[in-house]
Amino acid sequence: MSAKKKQHVYSRSLDHAFLAVYNAYVFFIRFFRETFRGRMEFQEMVKQCYAIGNKSLLLISLTGFITGMVFTKQSRPSLAEFGATSWLPSLVAIAIVRALAALVTALISAGKIGSSIGAELGSMRVTEQIDAMEVSAVNPFKFLVVTRVLASTITIPILMFYCTLVSLMGAFLNVTLNEGTSFIAFFESAFEQITFLDIGTSVAKSVAYGFTIGIVGCYQGYNASKGTEGVGKAANSAVVISMFLIFIEEVIIVQVSNYFRV
Repeated sequence: MSAKKKQHVYSRSLDHAFLAVYNAYVFFIRFFRETFRGRMEFQEMVKQCYAIGNKSLLLISLTGFITGMVFTKQSRPSLAEFGATSWLPSLVAIAIVRALAALVTALISAGKIGSSIGAELGSMRVTEQIDAMEVSAVNPFKFLVVTRVLASTITIPILMFYCTLVSLMGAFLNVTLNEGTSFIAFFESAFEQITFLDIGTSVAKSVAYGFTIGIVGCYQGYNASKGTEGVGKAANSAVVISMFLIFIEEVIIVQVSNYFRV
């Protein structure tokens, strides 16, 4: 390939990248504009909250329980070397509340909910159902996008608290089988080192993760094209981009929370 052709290809790629960023920005701003304008589709939002929770509950239950049990099992040998197995409940609780619960919930939801939203809206776009809604004087953006983004933003923090509880129960089972610790003693020790800052940080994380999963899934699905191939691409992109942004948000929020923790 000649140097001129290479330059042309790079130029086109750069143009596409800037155009994608601009379209995402417009979509983002439109979401906030539509959210605070007109009547909220409350019934649809409640329906989406139920769908998101129902789809993720079983998977989060299994993953959370196994995460708590495995993390406890892996941490015991290190503490046992120093004769500090009594610190195990506190260590596990700190890890789960500060990081694992929110991250596990977000990653599972990104795979389960993000792909579902991307595929659903992508299917509606390529079959022209969204165009039909516009013709029938229904605001498809508010009905389809705003409700799903708000639903994921509300539901993910609730699922995060549930994942925290299930993970701690998995940790308790492992501890009580090995050390014979009682239920009350375990949870008293577990929450001894947990502060309101830890809980607030986890809530902030899960709200940010829920919004990211919802807005990315809706953006990919709402702007899908090229028939069934576009639907698959929208679902895949929703998962990949959501997970990538979740890890970036994790780093940023942890840095900010550590600033206040010092």
